Amino acid sequence: MPRLPQLTEDSAGLLVETQRQLGRVPNLYAALANGPAALAGYLAMRDHLSSGALKPRLREQIALLVAQENHCTYCVSAHTMRGRRMGMTDEELARTRQGVDDDPHAGAVLAITRAIMNTGGAVSDDDLDAARAAGVTDEELAEIVGHIALNTLSNYFNHLAQPELDFPEVQA
Repeated sequence: MPRLPQLTEDSAGLLVETQRQLGRVPNLYAALANGPAALAGYLAMRDHLSSGALKPRLREQIALLVAQENHCTYCVSAHTMRGRRMGMTDEELARTRQGVDDDPHAGAVLAITRAIMNTGGAVSDDDLDAARAAGVTDEELAEIVGHIALNTLSNYFNHLAQPELDFPEVQA
């Protein structure tokens, strides 16, 4: 049972815009609309990060790993579905949730993502050197932290609001 209402309208028109962009309004957004400034900030950050250096598949992998690390079943479910739509296999999705990938660059992105999350950003020089040795750029490092923040916002909000799951369930 949701702990916050899932709105169908908001004064800023953010849900209408979400409907236009995504073709539907996920329940996360409908609940986050209770705080229009929070929804606007989330959408703005998402939109800016989507035009960054990280490719869509890597952004999706980061979102799935962050959701797994934060034990957010709603977001693990959503990002598993999105990953499948992007052509990821069940094995690739499972490996992503473990923070690994066969591609050296993607594997390094996932490893540094997990290290950033586990240390609150205070990663070791060795972890940073390993990421750079695999080709992770400073621009990507900055965006990785941005994606961690964006996805942690949605994970934590889901823990608070407990919106109805509107994706096929995948337990975190």
